[in-house]
Amino acid sequence: MLAVGYHNFVKMGNASETALFISTVSKENDVLMGLLYSVFGVLSLLGNCILLFVAYRKKSSLKPAEFFIINLSISDLGMTVTLFPLAIPSAFAHKWLFDEITCLYYAFCGVLFGLCSLTNLTVLSSVCCLKVCYPTYGSKFSSSHACLLVVGSWIYALIFAIAPLAKWGNYGPEPYGTACCIDWKAPNRELSAMTYIIFLFVFCYVVPCTIIFTSYTFILLTVRGSRQAVQQHVSPQNKTSTAHNLIIKLSIAVCIGFLTAWSPYAVVAMWAAFGDAHVVPPMAFALSAIFAKSSTIYNPVVYLLFKPNFRKFLCRDAAQCRRRLCTCTCSCEERPVQKEAQRNKDVSNSTRLSNGLPESHLACRQCPDTGIPTGQLVLHRTARVMAGSSHSEVPISQLTYNLQKEIL
Repeated sequence: MLAVGYHNFVKMGNASETALFISTVSKENDVLMGLLYSVFGVLSLLGNCILLFVAYRKKSSLKPAEFFIINLSISDLGMTVTLFPLAIPSAFAHKWLFDEITCLYYAFCGVLFGLCSLTNLTVLSSVCCLKVCYPTYGSKFSSSHACLLVVGSWIYALIFAIAPLAKWGNYGPEPYGTACCIDWKAPNRELSAMTYIIFLFVFCYVVPCTIIFTSYTFILLTVRGSRQAVQQHVSPQNKTSTAHNLIIKLSIAVCIGFLTAWSPYAVVAMWAAFGDAHVVPPMAFALSAIFAKSSTIYNPVVYLLFKPNFRKFLCRDAAQCRRRLCTCTCSCEERPVQKEAQRNKDVSNSTRLSNGLPESHLACRQCPDTGIPTGQLVLHRTARVMAGSSHSEVPISQLTYNLQKEIL
């Protein structure tokens, strides 16, 4: 499939081919783009990995609507891993550093993960609308239904991502020269490229945006007009009222952030596709592309910061890791001290203290929270008294005051 796409790649001679892979913006702007890509890449990688880890830890209590949040995080992480390692060095180098096949790969991954995220948010808004506006049907929505819709969102995105590799539309360098995507200038030359972009714009932007805005409009009207509908949707008996209500609010926030990030790129792309592509400034494409890729950090930020259930699991896991690290550190510090105490022990003493356990002369002062209350640690000290060739062990509390004073 890549070979077919390669032959369908932008047809150009050696000279023009080299020119298309040279940056058309200033060196300073490329460095700024590289820095922004680096920041977004690190934040996206950390945020989405943490979100997926928390979701894995609470997998037994995940709600069907949260499946779409996890899928969104997977697609965002896929975009981060596949695109940012190629875009960052190319931006700093002031040119595309890789070959045409890598350019096809970059464009394919960008379209696949970007459309999957948008489709996923579209399905999520529809599910939220079903649960709030039609609670009778929404209550029947299960995890198996969510899994089917997740798979469907990937298939839908894959169809449009494979199309340019199958000679319907084209992939090519971005107008600013340091990245690749759909060839937005191709509609001026080829009818198939124009039909592909029309279908792409209608079914991958207009229709999803319409569904998202319509769904959340119905939700807001339903909540405002009838509080009883919400109460029926979120039964107090199973204590899901706050959880579902919060998921809807956070979903709206993620959708708004995603559409806000991608809308400038969609406007600039349609300007180039159906207008005079040579009039569009390359910097407009560059800025809108950076803004679009910032969408990968919205989902983890919104859910990790504002969803109490996710925060609770994250804080609990962080506390467990901190306790384990502290316990390991304390045990490593105790061993040499115990060995030193054993070497310095005076074996000639006829009376010594013992509690029936190996003596430890070091208290772990760095671990105040070890999971064992201090009040439960009771040490029963005994004294071993040698008389001639025999010895006996008695509690110190049973000795006379003078003996206790000498021992202690």
